[in-house]
Amino acid sequence: MGSHSTGIIIALVILVILSAYFSATETAFSSLNRIRLKNLAEEGSRRAKLAYHLSQNYDELLSSILIGNNIVNIAATSLATLLFIHLFGDNGPTVSTVCMTVIVLIFGEVTPKGIAKEMPEKFAMFSAPIIHALNYVFKPLNVCLLAIRRFAGRFFKNTGDRTISESELLTFVDEAQLEGGINENESELIHNVIEFDDLEAIDIFTPRVDVEAVALDTPVEEIKRRFAETNFSRLPVFEESIDSIVGIINEKDFHNRVLMGGAPLSGIVKPVEVIPPSMKISALLKLFQQKKSHLAVIVDEFGGTEGIVTLEDIVEELVGEIWDEHDEVVEVFRPLGENQYSVDCSVSLEDFFEFFGIEDDDDSSTLNGWVMAKLDRVPQVGDAFDFEKLHVAVETTDGPRAVRVRVSKETNGDE
Repeated sequence: MGSHSTGIIIALVILVILSAYFSATETAFSSLNRIRLKNLAEEGSRRAKLAYHLSQNYDELLSSILIGNNIVNIAATSLATLLFIHLFGDNGPTVSTVCMTVIVLIFGEVTPKGIAKEMPEKFAMFSAPIIHALNYVFKPLNVCLLAIRRFAGRFFKNTGDRTISESELLTFVDEAQLEGGINENESELIHNVIEFDDLEAIDIFTPRVDVEAVALDTPVEEIKRRFAETNFSRLPVFEESIDSIVGIINEKDFHNRVLMGGAPLSGIVKPVEVIPPSMKISALLKLFQQKKSHLAVIVDEFGGTEGIVTLEDIVEELVGEIWDEHDEVVEVFRPLGENQYSVDCSVSLEDFFEFFGIEDDDDSSTLNGWVMAKLDRVPQVGDAFDFEKLHVAVETTDGPRAVRVRVSKETNGDE
């Protein structure tokens, strides 16, 4: 083999390496995490800043990469053809086509792209200075190609929505958890934040039957006893009936000004916010912040009290249940045995369905409402029904409401 053939082989090796470089760079910039790259740039990495800038103008970047990749691949194919014609004569072009297809496919495409996909940000930062220089070298060609692209784009307009939807964002969070980027608690918190604006006051309220309230003319000793029994820091105050809530009283004000100072109860009643059931809890949170309030009354379409919602209820939608030293901890899904649970009927129907992996089109907001709908009457201890793979039996009641139910879940033999 002469020095001429050796020179061609060396040139071929260099061209294949360049082909691998361009292929890996294309994959790196198409696969990188822009947010991660932006964070690296903000931390002071000059290469990350340059790579992020290049990714912002992806069309020009891609054009430079493809021009470079095509130049080296065509040059490699031409040199290989010359080499194999010299070695094999008339069969040279066929041998060249087969060999170069295999070499470029393995070493110029598949392998480098696979490597770059494993570390896209790192490779993009490595490639950024070179691609930045090539953008200037290929500027005239890029201008022409981008003009052709814009012209062709007039005939193939994209009418789809390119914005990230809420469901897609939740999928990103789930993938980040699976990959170990965030833990389960962080994932749950982000889910709660994203879904926060979808919730309405009626989704987190305390129904009127569970509201602890006092009449404006209630004796002081009775109010003192109610504060002691409930351990609440605030109590709604009504006139005549609970449908006419006029305000709230604070335990500190009651103790300091009424019990100790002898002031009338009406003197410590603070105004209360009245809201519709459909009010978003994000808007309600802002209202609480503006009014420096902690409690609002939900009224129905007839003006009657439907229930109350507190600042703590809203915060719990973000961070989960908050228990203080006075709260009685309620275990919503209490395991009783294999595939058997005692369930608190105040749990939201959505959480119940999610826990047991079932679906229904019932409009009830709580498990108790769903149980009443399925029984078609006021639940009593011992009442039971089957739904899909669940057997539901009423364990305890409080007046016309089911308090807890026993749920048995049927399983397949392979589970």
